[in-house]
Amino acid sequence: MAAINDSFQGRLALITGGSSGLGLALANLLAAQGANVWLIARRKDVLEDAYKGLPAASGQHHGRISADVTDWGQVQAAVANVTAEAGLPDLLINCAGLAHPGYVQELPVEVFHAMMDLDYFGTVNMVKALLPGMLERGSGHIVNISSGAGFLAPFGYSAYSPAKYAVRGFSDVLRLELKPLGIRLSVAFPPDMDTPGMANENKTKPFETTDAFSSKLLSPEPVAKAILNGIKRGHYIILPGMEIKMYYYLTFLVGNAIYPLMDSILAGARRKKINLNK
Repeated sequence: MAAINDSFQGRLALITGGSSGLGLALANLLAAQGANVWLIARRKDVLEDAYKGLPAASGQHHGRISADVTDWGQVQAAVANVTAEAGLPDLLINCAGLAHPGYVQELPVEVFHAMMDLDYFGTVNMVKALLPGMLERGSGHIVNISSGAGFLAPFGYSAYSPAKYAVRGFSDVLRLELKPLGIRLSVAFPPDMDTPGMANENKTKPFETTDAFSSKLLSPEPVAKAILNGIKRGHYIILPGMEIKMYYYLTFLVGNAIYPLMDSILAGARRKKINLNK
């Protein structure tokens, strides 16, 4: 199976959180570019509407399945169903996520667990379920959706931001482990978007967040387009929008220099391992 590069035509894409917001925007763009798209989401009615609205040319076959990505059993069953009906996906986009802002002293501990369960372990569950097939085939592209809050620490996001930091850390490890095995990784850091999720966030945002840390909301479509362009180009770090790029480079200064350094260190370790096993 050739790597995804300049075209999604005929590719099979599986998107979690694909019934609304960024996930739906990605699904529509992928379908419009010739991909066969499967959606996973919890709300059956919204999921059905999203599925029915996907662009479909002759020969394209889309699908949907209702599942909770925080439930390992449901994830395994969903992946088995998709694989049986459509084949092993070429592209997995982990888009399911939720934010619940608030003052740390006022947020119930259950919210912290819920953010980690959905935003982080939902991603882990999907990767673990699909990875055996991708490894056996020797190809695939996994895209994990973090957030600008995955490298910044916005006021009021003490439950959400650590979960998105965890997605970033998980992705960094996966990139190193899976690159030599033929599996590509990308991690995207979207900015604030005008989505149903953001409307829900606004209900509990602290004043300081709204007053000092809110930025102009982008629509999901240009963010989705930037993410797909990054996937086509084989980018690991995907930064949609100028503002998020500015914050990223201000945070890290040297940009992505750490990744080739880690590649070099890891290459030396692999050579040592080979020599020890001779």
